[in-house]
Amino acid sequence: MDPLQGVRVVDLTRILAGPYCTQALADAGADVVKVEEPGKGDDTRGWGPPFVNGESCYFLSVNRGKRSLALNLKEAEGRAILWRLVEHADVLVENFRPGALDRMGFSFAAVHARNPRLVYASISGYGPDGPWGGRPGYDAVLQGESGFMSITGAPDGPPFKVGASVVDTLAGMTAFQAILLALVRRGTTGLGGRADVSLLESALSVLTYHASSYLLTGAVPRRLGNRHPSLAPYETFETADGAVIVGVGSESLWRTFCGSIGRPELADDARFRTNADRVSRYAALSETLAPILRARATADWLALWEEAGIPGGRVRSVGEALDGEQVAARGLLVEIDHPKVGKARFVGSPIHLDASTRSARRPPPAVGQHTDEVLGELGLAASEIAGLRARGVV
Repeated sequence: MDPLQGVRVVDLTRILAGPYCTQALADAGADVVKVEEPGKGDDTRGWGPPFVNGESCYFLSVNRGKRSLALNLKEAEGRAILWRLVEHADVLVENFRPGALDRMGFSFAAVHARNPRLVYASISGYGPDGPWGGRPGYDAVLQGESGFMSITGAPDGPPFKVGASVVDTLAGMTAFQAILLALVRRGTTGLGGRADVSLLESALSVLTYHASSYLLTGAVPRRLGNRHPSLAPYETFETADGAVIVGVGSESLWRTFCGSIGRPELADDARFRTNADRVSRYAALSETLAPILRARATADWLALWEEAGIPGGRVRSVGEALDGEQVAARGLLVEIDHPKVGKARFVGSPIHLDASTRSARRPPPAVGQHTDEVLGELGLAASEIAGLRARGVV
């Protein structure tokens, strides 16, 4: 049985963090009804290129497994339909600017009064309170505000954002976790509740050792390129035909690594004997290792390190990573037949849970594709739906 089978989710999200969360809920078996503005839909339907047969790759990436209800919330009749949906739902997820839903009459207090069992999850840039409460926030802005950009890039270069929208997806993951916790608690208390997730706190929570380095010592982390602030060697090196990344995380691995590169004497070199020595003498270590690793091809080093049990890998493109044999063996990619795109591959859920479906196979929906279906489930007759459509409500 899928863990969220029978759970209905009202999805009032758009862009990335919210849809990433609700796609995870769909993968876990929930019935996710994505409420969209008639005609326009989620903002990301127009984000591109790239497009495939008019469909935005951005939108397609985080809306698998959902049904789309086109509903005009500016109209009183549209809000009345949303109330009917909310009254029969288990979860509501929204990422409007804080206060926007309150002004439409759908505050947590109002919703909780009508449906006490519902879990009400809000995702925002900074949260609804505090001096920055209510500020709008996109991933790139939060990568700057959270310190991510200050530790990304070359030591003597400008700050860089991470290539993927990591803050948005981290917030989506955090909201997914919060909703599951609230549903578990509901199983005991019978009551839903409010889950409040911000992009800022989600990003700060994964700074881990960077955060603790500052909080415990006062030392502000800085950009180090691809090296690690507390381990060495733990970085990329040029080879004869590309680049490798290697992680030496213990003294036993260091000794094995030295043997694998044909320099066993380095393990007893007083400059590099312990990890602390190697980190503090990073420049000397790098100058020693760089010409050795540049002398052979990437495949040669990886073969040696695999035999020796040393964590190492090649620096791959996104295509090479997705097309890799390990990804295929683990079944991460799912093939779905989309009415406009055709048969296409999507990244599925990374969660392996026994005795349950791993990834939802419903293709990302067209705007309002399931409007009649959802409204029919709410008890509206075909003639009523036709009237709503004629009035621009759906």
